[in-house]
Amino acid sequence: MAKYDSSSPSRWLLQILIFTIILKARAQLPGTWELIVPSAGISSMHTAVTRFNTVVLLDRTNIGPSRKMLPKGHCRYDRYDVVLKKDCFAHSVVFDLQTNQIRPLMILTDTWCSSGQFLPDGTLLQTGGDLDGFKKIRKFEPCEPGGNCDWVELKDVELASGRWYATNQILPDGAVIIVGGRGTNTVEYYPPRMNENGAVELKFLSDVEDNQMDNLYPYVHLLPNGHLFIFANNKAVMYDHKENTVIRDYPALSGGPRNYPSAGSSVMLALEGDFSTAVIVVCGGAQYGAFIERSTDTPAHGSCGRIVATDPTPGWEMEDMPYGRIMGEMVMLPTGDSLIINGAQAGTQGFEMASNPCLYPVLYRPDQPVGLRFMTLNPGSIPRLYHSTANLLPDGRVLIAGSNPHYFYKFAAEFPTELRLEAFSPEYLSPDRANLRPVIEEIPETVRYGEAFDVLVSVPLSVVGMIEVNLGSAPFSTHSFSQGQRLVKLVVSPSVPEGGQYRIKCTAPPNGAVAPPSYYMVFAVNQGVPSVARWVHLVP
Repeated sequence: MAKYDSSSPSRWLLQILIFTIILKARAQLPGTWELIVPSAGISSMHTAVTRFNTVVLLDRTNIGPSRKMLPKGHCRYDRYDVVLKKDCFAHSVVFDLQTNQIRPLMILTDTWCSSGQFLPDGTLLQTGGDLDGFKKIRKFEPCEPGGNCDWVELKDVELASGRWYATNQILPDGAVIIVGGRGTNTVEYYPPRMNENGAVELKFLSDVEDNQMDNLYPYVHLLPNGHLFIFANNKAVMYDHKENTVIRDYPALSGGPRNYPSAGSSVMLALEGDFSTAVIVVCGGAQYGAFIERSTDTPAHGSCGRIVATDPTPGWEMEDMPYGRIMGEMVMLPTGDSLIINGAQAGTQGFEMASNPCLYPVLYRPDQPVGLRFMTLNPGSIPRLYHSTANLLPDGRVLIAGSNPHYFYKFAAEFPTELRLEAFSPEYLSPDRANLRPVIEEIPETVRYGEAFDVLVSVPLSVVGMIEVNLGSAPFSTHSFSQGQRLVKLVVSPSVPEGGQYRIKCTAPPNGAVAPPSYYMVFAVNQGVPSVARWVHLVP
């Protein structure tokens, strides 16, 4: 608040009035914030939610001391580490959503700007990084809270090419494709394909590279036709991963580069109906040249492009967000809306290269017409810039973690290294909607493709209209993009009253192109209000 000026009491009163109006306006905006954990011990660069309702947080290893020690007697030894040759600090932790407890994990090689994806059995596959982690493959097999599961580095297999700033995407058969990376314009697969000799060239990635790169962490979406939509810089292709060929070039997206280091974000909107249509949205980014010039005050742009990737003659539909934004996360909510959160309004991605934090989340409502799709939400108070993450939780909240704009941990800075974990609750969790919130009483633990199954729900008030049953993936969030993120709205019948509850007949997704085999959060959604999710294993 401004300092009191005794020579101008009227000006002071005006300042008080303006400040009061701002506070009231903020209070009236949708959504609420809560601090969950005052310190996770590490600043999360990569975040993923497991089927046991725990969250894996992961930073780089050559960061120096974190604020979480490994168990006594557990240390990492690396003679090439520039800070700690003997490192007894944790650089990965697992967070229990039920108890808010933090348990340190042991990571051996550098995971700086690496990639990840859940496998069909629920194991988190983690690939690449920098230095000694360049070609490494790691796995984390999650366990019940209180267990001792930890990272395992594979010794019998490594990446064919080093992967730094790559993207992972699970495929219809449960394999994972690993796309790109700095100086690595190829793709490869895990498990390695028997008929491939390591990495396969993807010339598209080198074609779109410019003098500030802008082709890193490409946006990769699995389309319901089984092909991949791959976006880098300002261009996109449809890629046939079986034949390793580009089968379509999309029109360029106006507004400049969108990938690292220019740091926009992207989602594929919910798949529904007959699942034949896929719509991709790409939002925000830095102005070209901000990275080269190391400009921290070049305004970010707020343009968004939307394209029907499966249309025979696709084109971009353009619109503008309420704020220019770089490094924002786009999180698919259980309703089919997308939350845009975190980031900055000026600068570019990189250490100490952004300013003017964008504290206001924005809700993107895809069913609204152009001009009415964006809703400004209640602002947070903690700047979340470079290396922040956002992940949908099973209870419908969004977990917000990380932000380290510095090469090492630095707490005495304008934008300090951030260890706090927050949760943002969208408006659908407001108290005045509690009577609409359904509860899943019964649901199968495992369902097969195309299988009919029932979901039994209860609702405090009478149901009006259809109750949706929607599958949400658990993506790997890093660097403004959630790898493997998707939402599938199942085909359902009208809910049938049954002893004070409602039975909904559902049909599982037809194949792995619509929803790859994995564990999914399944939400019942009543009049825009989601239940707490139940984890369901989708299998062939």
